[in-house]
Amino acid sequence: MKKKSFLFSIKLAILFSTLLLLINCNSNNNETGTTNVSNPQDSIKKMLARGDYLVNHVSRCLTCHSQRNFNQFSGPVVPGTEGMGGEEFGKNYHVQGIVYARNITPDTVNGIGSWTDEEIARAITRGISKNGDTIYRMMPFAHFNQMSKEDVYSIIAYLRTLKPNNNKVPARKLDVNAAAVYPVLKSSSLEANVKPDVMEMAKYGGYLVASAACMDCHTPIKNGEYEQDKLFSGGLQFNMGSFVANSANLTPDSATGIGSWSEQMFLDKFKLYRDPAVYSANPGRNNSVMPWTAFTNMDDFDIKAIYKYLRTLPPVKNLVVKYPQ
Repeated sequence: MKKKSFLFSIKLAILFSTLLLLINCNSNNNETGTTNVSNPQDSIKKMLARGDYLVNHVSRCLTCHSQRNFNQFSGPVVPGTEGMGGEEFGKNYHVQGIVYARNITPDTVNGIGSWTDEEIARAITRGISKNGDTIYRMMPFAHFNQMSKEDVYSIIAYLRTLKPNNNKVPARKLDVNAAAVYPVLKSSSLEANVKPDVMEMAKYGGYLVASAACMDCHTPIKNGEYEQDKLFSGGLQFNMGSFVANSANLTPDSATGIGSWSEQMFLDKFKLYRDPAVYSANPGRNNSVMPWTAFTNMDDFDIKAIYKYLRTLPPVKNLVVKYPQ
C-alpha cells in the first residue's frame, strides 16, 4: 500500500509541475500585474480530461499503442493492453519494413516512465526519441507537430496515468533509414502553435483533422510518398489478411467523395458506433481498419467542425471500391 501511495504522489507531483509549466507559459497579466489562476486541482482535472479525450478519441494514441481485437468491427482496443505497445506494422500499413508500436505506459524500464515531459513532447511532435533516434514517419508526428503546447502536455499528463506495463517491444526492422524519409515539419516550436478558436469552425476542424492524422490513411501513396494532388481522396488499401479495405474519399467531390453528404449524415456516421452492439459482432471481410470505436465518442461539435473543414478541400474525383475482394 505504501508503494502505491508513493507512486500516486509521484504522478500527482509530475502532473502539478506540468500544470505550473503551462500556466507560466500561457498566463496573461492584467493591468494591475496580477494573474488569475484557477484552483490547481480543478486545472489538473481539466488537463487530464482533455488528455483523455485526445488520447482516446482524437489523436488515438492507444489505437496504435495497444492490442486491437479485429474479431469485432474496426478492431477496438483490448481492455488491459492500453499503451503496452507491441503491435506490428508492416506492408499491410504501407511501412517500408516493420515497426512495432512502442510501450507508452509509465513503466520505467520498457515504457516512458523515465522520460521527461520535454522528451515525450519531442517524440510526439518532432519524431525524436529519448536516446536521439529518429522515429519512423508512420508515427504521425508531422501532424502532431502542429498541436498546441497545452494539448500536447495534456496528452503527456494523461499517458502518465496509464497503468505501467513492462511489455518489452521488439526492435524495428526498416528497409530504409528513418532519417532519410523524415517528413517536413510545419512548426519549428510548440510555443508558436495556437489552437484555433472554436468559433472559426472550419479552421478549428482543420486543427482536429491534423491532430487525428486523417490525411495519412485517406491519401493514396505512390513510390512511398503521399500523392500531393490527391490529398484526402482515399483509395489507400489495407490488406489485413482476413479482409482487404480501401480508405474513403473525404474530399467534397459530389460523385466519389462526401460532396453529397449533409452535416447530419456525416455526424450520424460517427454516432452510429456509440452503441457497442453495432460493432461487437465479427464482420468478416467487411471489417475496417478505421478506428470507429475510438472516433465515435468525439464531441458532436468537433465532428461537425471536421465536416466543415473537409468541405473546404479541393474536390478530387477518385472512385473508391471499399471492399475490393
